[in-house]
Amino acid sequence: MRDTRRVDRLMHEEEALKILVEGEYGILATVDDENQPYGTPLSYVVIENNIYFHCFTEGSKLDNIKNNNKVCFSVVGKTKVLPDRFGTLYESVIVFGEANLVSDEKEKIMVFREFLKKYCSEFISKGEKYIDSVGPRAIAVKITIKSYTGKHRN
Repeated sequence: MRDTRRVDRLMHEEEALKILVEGEYGILATVDDENQPYGTPLSYVVIENNIYFHCFTEGSKLDNIKNNNKVCFSVVGKTKVLPDRFGTLYESVIVFGEANLVSDEKEKIMVFREFLKKYCSEFISKGEKYIDSVGPRAIAVKITIKSYTGKHRN
């Protein structure tokens, strides 16, 4: 992997992890079997230094992960355009890892419940019913983080 060019903008690991945990959405980058890149925005949760997302049982991102499970995941935190300085204040995190389908049913339910806590905290009981109704049509995918880098411009 290439070294960071702007080392003056690197964040401490704790800052980067905080942005990763608190982010609203991220962009998952995969590659298909013809080496065509594919990036898709999605909601996610971080549990014990792993990133999880959920989806249904078919689609490009799953096909790509089955073909090559190496992924890149990016999250952008706060930003502010500085038009008079032709620049932007920003904070972002880039993760490299390996994605795999979650096969353990208990882990899958735990992931779905973490989604409820993060995105639907006022609707937990209704969300539990939704989890039950979706059943086997929904899957969880775990990204095992191999490395991550946070950068910011203050």
